[in-house]
Amino acid sequence: MAKVTGLGGAFVRVNDPKALYAWYETHLGVSAQGGFIMFQKEDLRGYSLVSFFKKTADQFPITQPVMLNLQVDDLDGLLKNLRAAGVDVDPKVEDSEYGKFGWFTDPEGNRVELFQPPAE
Repeated sequence: MAKVTGLGGAFVRVNDPKALYAWYETHLGVSAQGGFIMFQKEDLRGYSLVSFFKKTADQFPITQPVMLNLQVDDLDGLLKNLRAAGVDVDPKVEDSEYGKFGWFTDPEGNRVELFQPPAE
């Protein structure tokens, strides 16, 4: 069965992303590369990240302060299962050099991003 395999990341709305990235680097020793803080997994197949977005960014609903990104082992299979269960699934799926991405809305109205890392 297709399933979630881990946390891909968290996307957080903030007032000043650049300033907050600098604060995290100064106080926590993590640096932002390309607009996010990445935590690489040992197998190099996947990663977790934290990304800060301006409060007005349109990557997810303005009313939603945080969006989860969950890693999955079979994006197409999981989206199919969610649709079959009556879950509100975005028809758009993105396939890029970083992997495949899809989205659904949970019962509380939160948009959630699903991420399947690229094949090795």
